[in-house]
Amino acid sequence: MSDNIVTITDEELSFFIGSIRTFSDYDFTEYSEKSFKRRIEKVLMDYKLDLNSLILKMRKESDFLERIIKDITVNTTELFRDPKAWHTLKYRILPRLKDNNVINIWHAGCSTGQEVYSMLILLNEMGLIDKAKVYATDLNTDVIDVAKAGIYKYRFNLGYLDSFDKVIKENPYNYDEFKEVPYEKYFDIDKVQDSIKMKQFLKDKPVFRKHDLVKGGNIFYTKFDIIMCRNVLIYFNNSLQNKVFELFYKSLFDGGYLVLGIHESMLGPMTSKFEKKGSNYRKKLL
Repeated sequence: MSDNIVTITDEELSFFIGSIRTFSDYDFTEYSEKSFKRRIEKVLMDYKLDLNSLILKMRKESDFLERIIKDITVNTTELFRDPKAWHTLKYRILPRLKDNNVINIWHAGCSTGQEVYSMLILLNEMGLIDKAKVYATDLNTDVIDVAKAGIYKYRFNLGYLDSFDKVIKENPYNYDEFKEVPYEKYFDIDKVQDSIKMKQFLKDKPVFRKHDLVKGGNIFYTKFDIIMCRNVLIYFNNSLQNKVFELFYKSLFDGGYLVLGIHESMLGPMTSKFEKKGSNYRKKLL
């Protein structure tokens, strides 16, 4: 294939998705067509293949199939992404759980794990880390391996240290209040090696597992006080979103919290089962 821009039709996209379903366990039927099509087009350009050749190679080579699945699943995350969301957790949600004997938290679609470590840092600062059980899942095993290692690019994440300051050191409701928390309490920064490495006590805490939100169910056989699923559902269509919302509803304790991305919202029949507070949804008490 040439290096020109590649475009595929709706029919070709349907053919691709149907083909994947016939020879693998992956089902992308209800993903948002626009974003999914864009990712397939990028894969075709990157590998210089036409659609039929791509499908044939995926069918014949299981390693190649897994590589393509990883290429077309989106993985973007940051330390303390969207500080306002973390302020809500710090001042509104977690204080309500402080008297629990155990606080169960599930990061669904955890990507490379920065959100998981952000939560652990916040829990530690609030004196809650010992009673927390933290689970994290993603479809992509490569990003899970990165999350387990807890090593990130320093220069890439440099700007997010400002977010650390806003959430951990500052109080947005009282600017005179400032808590000096050194970065080295939680991670080692090596500017020469361009790395941020999470401390071992943080890495020892979470349980990471591969999981497909589309059909995986609740693999931990426990209920949760908080489910974090941020900037994942925007890639699903409304029907699939509601299936996932139903999974989350069944997986939350009564009064538990579902935290979505700031550009995500719940629509459809599940809204009657939650109380909406910004980007957060609290499971209604029965």
